[in-house]
Amino acid sequence: MSTPDEAEVAALLHRRGWRTAFTVADRVTAWGHLVAAVEGGYGDDVDEYANDLYCRNWLHEAWLLLPEHVVQFWTPRIEALDERFRAATVADDGMALGRFHRVPHPDLWWWRRHPRLLTGDLGRALRSGGAVGIDPDGAAGVDP
Repeated sequence: MSTPDEAEVAALLHRRGWRTAFTVADRVTAWGHLVAAVEGGYGDDVDEYANDLYCRNWLHEAWLLLPEHVVQFWTPRIEALDERFRAATVADDGMALGRFHRVPHPDLWWWRRHPRLLTGDLGRALRSGGAVGIDPDGAAGVDP
């Protein structure tokens, strides 16, 4: 059996429940937008934040299925975005976000972090869930 191409992987993941047959470029772009938003102070609510995290889930699922040349092409970009996300977030084992959403399997590490800069509705919700970080005025809480 041959390795499925990118379009076949997109169609397979769509059949598994993803709302559309995304491309790798779509999901990398979405991950990049989320990372930039987190770095600047994510302005939406906790439900939208959780929804946005799923773009990284799609990449995780697709990586197990994609041809090696596609993985090799995109991995450096994804790793760079992952590092930026880690730098802009605080590890809390999903405790704050877990008060609002089921936090998936530990391999999905991005669910076990929250933005360092806690702003707007998301910041208020996560603070109520025990998150600590920096508020929009620059005041720091205890930052693990």
